Amino acid sequence: MTDKVRWSEFDKLHVIRRLRELVGKWWKIQINFTDTKGLLRGVPEGKFFNPLNQICQAVTSDGKGFEACRGTARQTTVETTRSKDARMSRCHAGFSTITVPIRVEGKYMGCVFGDGFLVADSADEQKMRLKSYLARSFPGREAELTAHVESLPVLSEKDIAYLTELIEMVVEEIIVSQKRVFDEQEKVGELNKELGARYSFDRMIGKSAPMQDLYRLLDRVCDSDATVLINGENGTGKELIAKALHYNSRRKDKKFVVVNCGAFNENLLESELFGHMKGAFTGAIKDKKGLFEEADGGTLFLDEIGETSMSMQVKMLRVLQEGTFTPVGATVTKRVSVRILAATNRELQKMVKEGQFREDLYYRLKVINLTVPPLRERKEDIPLLAEHFLKKFNKERGQSKLISSGTLERLINHDWPGNVRELENEIERACVLSSNEGEIPPDVLSQHIYENAKNKYPGYRIAGRLKDALEELEKDMIREGLERTRWNKSKLAKELGISRAGLIMKVEKYGLDKRTI
Repeated sequence: MTDKVRWSEFDKLHVIRRLRELVGKWWKIQINFTDTKGLLRGVPEGKFFNPLNQICQAVTSDGKGFEACRGTARQTTVETTRSKDARMSRCHAGFSTITVPIRVEGKYMGCVFGDGFLVADSADEQKMRLKSYLARSFPGREAELTAHVESLPVLSEKDIAYLTELIEMVVEEIIVSQKRVFDEQEKVGELNKELGARYSFDRMIGKSAPMQDLYRLLDRVCDSDATVLINGENGTGKELIAKALHYNSRRKDKKFVVVNCGAFNENLLESELFGHMKGAFTGAIKDKKGLFEEADGGTLFLDEIGETSMSMQVKMLRVLQEGTFTPVGATVTKRVSVRILAATNRELQKMVKEGQFREDLYYRLKVINLTVPPLRERKEDIPLLAEHFLKKFNKERGQSKLISSGTLERLINHDWPGNVRELENEIERACVLSSNEGEIPPDVLSQHIYENAKNKYPGYRIAGRLKDALEELEKDMIREGLERTRWNKSKLAKELGISRAGLIMKVEKYGLDKRTI
């Protein structure tokens, strides 16, 4: 839990700023924070915050003195782990210190540490000790520093009680604040687990060879910051791939921001991506952050990147190369750290040749190139996808429908130009139209799927187990392919997305040798 403490946020709490202001004004006491190991937190460049008396300033500006101060902080705060209440002690130079533990739900997280003062009951003895320390540690400045000893703050018993009360009040505010932070972090953690599971690679549906190749590539590139270009037809799940890359990367705790580049005209897209300043154009009534800035530290998914204009491509190239951009109407550039994922259903290489897409941007985007196979090239995944979507809609409607063999046959025979999205919509449609029937019959399918004019696999029947039906389909596809390619196994293996050795094994399994057909 202690590693989740937002020490840097403490200074933003009004009650802490007020505490430092009050104790500094009244007693010239400096306030710092230490963690469970007694290490000072939020101390910039190895210095204590605001040493308010000249002696403490001299001690902390000296290397040995600063290390001694850190040693005092470690010792006193580690000892405080065993205490429930405020604890008084002495620093190495002779100043009094006060430490108040911070506990959230009974767990020790560190303490508030205040020092730089004397206690009335022992003030004379402390002054003598301080003078002795200054004589040893600062022989050249002994007289100068010793002169400040008599003006050091001396706290009475009443003052110490009041100081303790002030610090304890602040600790209560810190505890409330940290409890809220921990609750938020737990919620975010649970959400990240949910998102990680939802978009993990093994949740992508598909056992076909093309999908297995894609999974292996995703696993290798997910934790890289390299730009990825995702190619694929509409409906193949390019955004799902992008989300899987983000939520399986080290940026998963940061934002995943999506923009459809084809949904805006050039001016609106520039404002959307880079933001704008108040008064930059008609309607710009206030400053607006762009999506690049929103995604800082995380991932920005540029969908339909092929729809951007040439001038917009120049601006995108600058961000990709230098990590900088200029909001519309601004004169100062901003810098961001964003991983770029882009997607398109267009042939960018062809667009480059035709002068419609910048070649330098194309190669900058194509550091890693992923191609999502269309559904017609992985028909063995159709039964798995259909079952997945059916389970989803059954759960939503509290039903337990099944897909009949005739319906599955027509689903497999269809070429699915709309890909996975079209299949999902078709299963939902079929669930609605099949009313309360136990099985989804073929006649509830869309007309073009039911009639199946192309009928690539005429006479194909599914009976018995799904495994047997898929093997029958596989056998028919291989037989048809062998005849079409004139038994060129290398060519057919490439078309089917399997290795040549794998194809030869299947040919032997199904008895499809040329001499026996």
